[in-house]
Amino acid sequence: MSTPEPGRAAQPPRERNWDALAAVLAAGIGFLALVVSGYTAYIQRQQVRAQVWPYLIAGNDDGNDSIFVYNKGVGPAIVKTAQVFVDGKPQPDWAHVLAALGLPDHRYSQSTLNPGVISAGEQVRVIHLADDDRWKIFRDAAADRMALDICFCSTLDECWMYSDRHPVGYKAIAQLVHPVDRCPRLPDAEIFNN
Repeated sequence: MSTPEPGRAAQPPRERNWDALAAVLAAGIGFLALVVSGYTAYIQRQQVRAQVWPYLIAGNDDGNDSIFVYNKGVGPAIVKTAQVFVDGKPQPDWAHVLAALGLPDHRYSQSTLNPGVISAGEQVRVIHLADDDRWKIFRDAAADRMALDICFCSTLDECWMYSDRHPVGYKAIAQLVHPVDRCPRLPDAEIFNN
């Protein structure tokens, strides 16, 4: 034992406050549990995002004389807007596309793309021409003059823009799908209605 300094009273040894230490440890464990819970929620959200992720592509199907839009993703694609351009100008429907390409009024059938929902793995033939000869004329006229934009969202309201400057013919290796904050609001005259 140490001897007290002269003029100072001896102090009793300090007792540990186990209750305060237990409270600090409990608060630390609670904070750690909160962090783990937040991280778990983040991971679960990422898993849900992966489970509802849509991915649209478009192209021509020469064997069926048509243009299709296909959802290669694992979740439904909610089509918010679609536009078909000929020489950079938006067209309101397939009849106007054919006219802008300088083609006679071909016999064709169409499927609704805009507005619509395309399920995972679903393929939609957006236009199907009546025969091979008409399809070849259309394909040749559209190859370098027609373009397609489709803005679509997942069920979690995450959105992407598919922009294809060559929906008929050769596809470049360029990235055609880009994330967007939200789909643009278009004037009625620029929306493709099929």
